[in-house]
Amino acid sequence: MKNIYLFKESYNLGKMILGGKGANLVEMKRIGLPIPNGLIVSTLACNEYFKNQNNLSLTLKDEIKGSLIKLEKETGKQFGGSNPLLVSVRSGAPVSMPGMMDTILNLGLNDKTAKALIVKMNDEKFVYEIYIRFIEMFSEIVKGLDKEKFHEIKEENLKYGATKVIELYKDLYEKETNEKFPENPEEQVVMAIESIFNSWNNERAEIYREIHNIDSKMGTGVVIQEMVFGNLNNLSGTGVAFTRNPSTGENIIFGEYLLEAQGEDIVAGTRTPENIAHLQAQLPNVYDEFVRIAKLLENHYGDMQDIEFTIENGKLYILQTRNGKRSPNAAVKIAVDMVEEGVINKEKGIMMIDTETLPQLFNGTFEEGDIAGKKSLGKGLPGSAGVAVGKVILSSERVKEGESVILVRTETSPEDIKGMSLAKGIVTVKGGATSHGAVVARGMGKCCITGCEDIKIDKSNQFFMINGVKVLEGDIISIDGYNGDIYLGEIKLRRDEMNGDLEKVLEWCKENKDLEIRMNADTPTDVLVGIKFGAEGIGLCRTEHMFFEEEKIWNVREMIIAENKEERDLALEKLLILQKKDFKEMFVNMAGLPMNIRLLDPPFHEFLPKTEKDVNILSKYINKSTEHIETRIKELKEENPMLGHRGCRLAVTFPEIYEMQARAIIESAMESKDEGVNVDLEMMIPFVGGISEFKYIKERIESTIKKTFEEKKEKIDYKLGTMMELPRACLIANEIAEESAFFSFGTNDLTQTTYGLSRDDSVKFLGEYKNKKIISRDPFQSIDTRGVGKLISLANDLGKSVKPEMKIGVCGEHGGDPKSIEYFNSLGMSYVSCSPYRVPIAIVAAAQSKILKLRG
Repeated sequence: MKNIYLFKESYNLGKMILGGKGANLVEMKRIGLPIPNGLIVSTLACNEYFKNQNNLSLTLKDEIKGSLIKLEKETGKQFGGSNPLLVSVRSGAPVSMPGMMDTILNLGLNDKTAKALIVKMNDEKFVYEIYIRFIEMFSEIVKGLDKEKFHEIKEENLKYGATKVIELYKDLYEKETNEKFPENPEEQVVMAIESIFNSWNNERAEIYREIHNIDSKMGTGVVIQEMVFGNLNNLSGTGVAFTRNPSTGENIIFGEYLLEAQGEDIVAGTRTPENIAHLQAQLPNVYDEFVRIAKLLENHYGDMQDIEFTIENGKLYILQTRNGKRSPNAAVKIAVDMVEEGVINKEKGIMMIDTETLPQLFNGTFEEGDIAGKKSLGKGLPGSAGVAVGKVILSSERVKEGESVILVRTETSPEDIKGMSLAKGIVTVKGGATSHGAVVARGMGKCCITGCEDIKIDKSNQFFMINGVKVLEGDIISIDGYNGDIYLGEIKLRRDEMNGDLEKVLEWCKENKDLEIRMNADTPTDVLVGIKFGAEGIGLCRTEHMFFEEEKIWNVREMIIAENKEERDLALEKLLILQKKDFKEMFVNMAGLPMNIRLLDPPFHEFLPKTEKDVNILSKYINKSTEHIETRIKELKEENPMLGHRGCRLAVTFPEIYEMQARAIIESAMESKDEGVNVDLEMMIPFVGGISEFKYIKERIESTIKKTFEEKKEKIDYKLGTMMELPRACLIANEIAEESAFFSFGTNDLTQTTYGLSRDDSVKFLGEYKNKKIISRDPFQSIDTRGVGKLISLANDLGKSVKPEMKIGVCGEHGGDPKSIEYFNSLGMSYVSCSPYRVPIAIVAAAQSKILKLRG
């Protein structure tokens, strides 16, 4: 198979071979758009390069040479000839990675071709400008030289003429590399290709791939394309535009351009560009043609497009199109609008939603009443929708994981990718809505403000000035990516309500999914939030979370400190009344949807007082000495409490606890039913490791329930099942299924016990595991399909071998992770359960996983 293809030779190869940029250029060429001629070095060549210890094989070099000759014939120009061919060399991975890899413009220039180009164009200033730029870019990207050294030379010597600057540039290159600057165009191209391949593994690209879960094995293509010049004259320019507004989703052309500018100028943020609407007045014919092509491309690809273009002497050229990065708000609106416009179907609309950034919708606005008292510092351009609050940090290197930070920079560059990924929001002094900062922020679903030119950064003294106000590094600011406002101090965040567009998308998703999406809800308020977001039941109600409320915690502590059963029963009677009240309110809010209640799980020590003040309060509350309480606390202390006296083990030692809870649940369910509320009740026993302990606890619970039925002279339907959290339980799932009505996988603890890792402590070192490529993702965030997943799959099969119709679900944090949902869907699970605010994400992910499954 070939490694290099002219655009016209590669119509059916696709982006996995040609890269996304290359595949789109080939397709645009096929449908007759104005595309400069070019060729593509495939991703296969990239992977061969890495297999060959970062060397281009002789075969590949010969193929490059032959393809360049073909390109010369196609363009009617020659490398190094009197009608010089100049090219750009750009990266083009199968998945869009904006700004993460390298681009070099104007390859083919040397002293000879510069003179020939001057004769051809009759413009010495222009030719030497692009020659200078070429040496700068080539030196920085291919050899890693410091561009500031070149800028200093230019500032000091441009007054002596461009040829003097070029001479000094080459001297600097030779001094820094011990090599002559390459004059041979073919050699320039080969070196550039090697550089682009190497950039696939640079730090910023690796960080970007990790953030966006992009496979590092796919490699990058390289696009070599005939140059067109946006910096030729005042009828020339360069721009980037979206077919719809990427922040709001509004159906208008949204973008920016610069006249007399070249390629990288528009995204570098070094000049503030013009709104593309102004192009209509300056170059109306070009503007009209661009609008026509933009809509043609959107309809052709069935998605909002991000288009790069150049105008050379009044003629429009399209350099790239790709599906545009967009804010979560825009993604939902664009999907709905394009379905209603008939451009795409509902399934395509569902697949357009990015589940990784969708959570931004639910923490995305300021409390209006809290804005009034805050000082407005100034205003920039809304680069990426959303809001953020955090302390000011002026250097990406100082942004730390887990901190709420607003990264403030003159302009961002690909080197800032790690700091940007950790920051809550980003502010730049330069650049517009299509600058690097805005594009990357939108892709991450982060708030961003660009072009705030009132900011003057003093990095050495760690502060910035804005409209006469001094803001120190570490000061708290609040930023609004919807309108560009910047405020001093913290403004309260408000989670967005469901809007009509999102409701439509979720309805489409419900029509296109198999998995039931439940919520983890512990309070009546949680229930209302989850129902609003589309939850179809409760998969996990953690009863202990109710115990932590102020009015209940003292009764819980009284029960734990009790010296005998009589004292414990007295405290449990008080808790019974409080638990019934909570359960009843939740049943009313659930209105007949299934509700799965987990009986008490944590070890006792979690409920006990931690401070001297609380010990004294408890002493008075239960009329026992502080010495007695402190002794009891020491007795209950465990060396490894997460693997100690917890879950079902509490019920073996103190059966009266689960008996009280069972009674509270059944009585509240019966009272709710008597008041006309439908109840679908499930109860589960946590942390079961064997069939014998499950049977012992089940018998005690069922005996209590039977007694309650007799006392109340009525019955109610219920199911009693177990949480699968231990490897042993998974291995004997067929035995447990004989007694258990259902399984619910607690994947948090199952991951802990399978890996032998503490979820809380592992954060201190899992980062190193990811950096060293020992693991690709945190197993507590996305299910480990090779290990933990095998246990789940085995238990699922064993359980259904006993009860084929058995309901089996997942209630750990993985229930809200799209990648994990795809795996659970493949196993034929009944439901997943997640936090109320992740319910919409889970609904979309469930629909997407089914659509992908149907596509094969």
